[in-house]
Amino acid sequence: DPAPAASHAFAAAGSLQQGSGSSSSSPDPALDPNDNVLLFSTACAVNRALKERCEKLNAMGLASLEYKSSNGTDFSIALIPEAEFIAGKKVTADGHYFNPNIPTEEVFTTPLKNSAQGLVRATRPLSYGGELIEDFWIRFENGKAVEWGAEENEKLLGDIINMDEGSCYLGECALVPCDSPINKSGILFYNTLFDENAACHLALGRGYTNTVKNFASYGREQFAAMGINDSSVHVDFMVGTRDLFITGVTKEGARLPIFERGNWAF
Repeated sequence: DPAPAASHAFAAAGSLQQGSGSSSSSPDPALDPNDNVLLFSTACAVNRALKERCEKLNAMGLASLEYKSSNGTDFSIALIPEAEFIAGKKVTADGHYFNPNIPTEEVFTTPLKNSAQGLVRATRPLSYGGELIEDFWIRFENGKAVEWGAEENEKLLGDIINMDEGSCYLGECALVPCDSPINKSGILFYNTLFDENAACHLALGRGYTNTVKNFASYGREQFAAMGINDSSVHVDFMVGTRDLFITGVTKEGARLPIFERGNWAF
């Protein structure tokens, strides 16, 4: 059962993102994964750390992100002006706070539908429909996946990409340091809600609308006009590596380091 191990890793994240470039601590074997009070207090600490990351990113005025890694990833994508980086706890349209994912390590936003350019190579197997897609890559042009390959289950990857009109576009950019507790555990959980906390990832398909301020006041057509992708699927795949560099480009053209060697650059 992966749940206790995941809870343990989450509890160990209490010192998440302390100081410049540092992102997490190693699991403490003395922590009790069944201690709900400890897990709740740790969730609050993690939420505060993630909130600080989001505030710094949102203050940069980023227009796009560029990804480069020695495995062949060379990729760029624009961000939606109305969208923000969000993480941790969420708030419902009627004002109730909740944590949709425990554990959570990601800071994420919604990309502009037609903007993805270049090649990304997955760094972890993708578990989908009871099967594993392994050692795969996808190349994008004008936002759309136009070419792909995989050592295992290439047809299944193609089926996902061709699921509907929007499944060949991206709907999420998520930033996760390689020093995250989930990654340090060395465990592949075969469950995206856990595995996505091990590495930076992208998602094929539906874009998140709750990254937009006052999202409840907009409708489907307005979200589409902003450039948020729509699809029946949302499939995360991991692209983070120990030598991944991510550069943020501002609206004014300034280039800011976001990730260096797989971890936060600030």
